[in-house]
Amino acid sequence: MSFERTVILPVAAEVAFDLVTDPARIRRWQSVACRVDLRLGGEFRYTMGPGHQATGTFTEIEPGRRLVFDWGWEGSAEVPPGATTVFLTLEPVDGGTALTLRHEGLGPQQAASHAEGWNHFLDRLTQYAATGHPVFDEWNACPEPENPLVSAEASLAALQFALDRLTEADSTHQTPCTEFTVADLVDHLAKNLALIGVALGLDLTDRPALQPEPRIASLAQPVLEAFYGHGLTGELTLGSTSLPASVVAGILNLELLVHGWDFAQATAQDFPVDPGLAAYVLGLAHEVIGAPQRASGSFGPPTAIAESADSMDRLLAFTGRFPAPAGQLSHA
Repeated sequence: MSFERTVILPVAAEVAFDLVTDPARIRRWQSVACRVDLRLGGEFRYTMGPGHQATGTFTEIEPGRRLVFDWGWEGSAEVPPGATTVFLTLEPVDGGTALTLRHEGLGPQQAASHAEGWNHFLDRLTQYAATGHPVFDEWNACPEPENPLVSAEASLAALQFALDRLTEADSTHQTPCTEFTVADLVDHLAKNLALIGVALGLDLTDRPALQPEPRIASLAQPVLEAFYGHGLTGELTLGSTSLPASVVAGILNLELLVHGWDFAQATAQDFPVDPGLAAYVLGLAHEVIGAPQRASGSFGPPTAIAESADSMDRLLAFTGRFPAPAGQLSHA
């Protein structure tokens, strides 16, 4: 069985091709994280939602006209990597480009689920092509994370949505961490992601010249992919300290989710986080943050807050922050 749908994008075919091949564009309508090697035989890996990784290989590439790749899901017995094929064709029409997506090789049950998925993402692509502004994907809310890597992907989705809306003028804004401006906090986050990457055996190159969202995305994607390869058992050496891999995953969650809130607060943004995700990361925070971490200055003393407060506010208070309405600065 197959799925097929055509949408009209109000952009030229070359721009439409860029929307479906450039990682920075793909993150705005389709994936949380993505790795793309756009050449014949090149591979891609898309995190289509927290805990869901699609992989494949490009078999045909005609810029502005056609893209063909095989498609499957990591860990899936029903649609394993290489099991199906996706065809994208682009045709100029009045008012823009007709993009037709055809997905072949699906069984009946998988055809239904993939139809739901492709319709969701094609609607988002159409909206993004028309407005140029991404909308947070509710499929990334992740109210019940299966493990700390899934919650880290959901936290990354929230962080990247905040980073994507930063402007050059925001770089000097004070963040809730009193020692960091927005620009300083981007540097701090990039440094810590690279440090976790080293613990996972990666040699990452930070590119400070990039805008904040692609800079952080280019570090977070390989870190998460390597973490999936390593798993949550065993130990990792973070700096000079050996820690359980599960604790390092907890640190990663705090870096992504709490600093995402810091960026949003510093720039008067809403920060959409599902209460279930925040509660899960709060549980991880209790495993990560102890007296030594507070004594070192990494975290301030916990802030008093009502037990009836929502889970995100309780997470922030546990890290030493003062939860406040969007747009009102807090202090670490």
